[in-house]
Amino acid sequence: MKIAITGGAGFIGSNIAEELSKEKDNEIIIVDDLSTGKMTNLRKFDQSTNINFVRGSITDLNLLKVVFKGVDYVFHQAAIPSVPRSIKDPIASNNANVNGTLNVLVAARDCGVKKVVYASSSSVYGDTPELPKMERMTPNPLSPYAVTKLLGEDYCNVFNDIYGLKTVSLRYFNVYGPRQDPYSDYAAVIPKFINLVSENKPPVIYGDGEQTRDFTFVKDVVKANVLAAKSDAEGVYNIANGNRISINELANMIMALMGNDLKSIHNAPREGDVKHSLADISEAKKNLGYEPAHSLEEGLRRTIEWFNLAV
Repeated sequence: MKIAITGGAGFIGSNIAEELSKEKDNEIIIVDDLSTGKMTNLRKFDQSTNINFVRGSITDLNLLKVVFKGVDYVFHQAAIPSVPRSIKDPIASNNANVNGTLNVLVAARDCGVKKVVYASSSSVYGDTPELPKMERMTPNPLSPYAVTKLLGEDYCNVFNDIYGLKTVSLRYFNVYGPRQDPYSDYAAVIPKFINLVSENKPPVIYGDGEQTRDFTFVKDVVKANVLAAKSDAEGVYNIANGNRISINELANMIMALMGNDLKSIHNAPREGDVKHSLADISEAKKNLGYEPAHSLEEGLRRTIEWFNLAV
């Protein structure tokens, strides 16, 4: 297959590239402007000769039309992936996440791509009280980032229905694992905690820490992407572990795994954060054949091991 991965030098995109590159008959093209992605993410696995890197942005429609020629599948991972960053600069998030996604879909349509697998987000649900979150629920985005991800889903559905471009939107729930950046101002909680504890510094928790999340190991997300491309499925699917844990419990688990007992620091809650999150993944199981293979403890062990080697 000929495959394009937008944002392929990023955290999730590079893990998808690594998995797909194992099939030596696959030809893989990575498109990334390196605004958040890193070339080091691509050097950490054997790329062999079947990966080509194109530095460019999904806001460049003409570039995408060149890159997508002859491509079978597009894994659209490129985005500005942060709730706080979207609150600080909603226009930049909209340009990348909405206009960029529209460009990806137009280029895919015009180039005859078989299917686009789009990285959406659990943030589209917002703070709806019902748990677990199910795809049929009415979205309630609480941040510009969440709005952009929901609009991306809508565009995917419209291109599917009007133009016959097959699309699947995967609503990721709190993805973590190797290659996730702990140093960004907008770093996700798990790499940030691991980095702090490794430096003998206490985890910093926003709010009381009783908020809960459904954390998903990146290798399970990669598997979901591949299954979504190969299946006949269309529409929107939750991709998660199907279990939740409080941030306080998460901090304690990470400290226990790293053999370092510290007292967490609590700061003021962050704008746009939801209180509780838990996914119903029955639709993904039924229609994609998705089954998470990693418990949170196992995923954390593997992530900590990776960070220790990467330092």
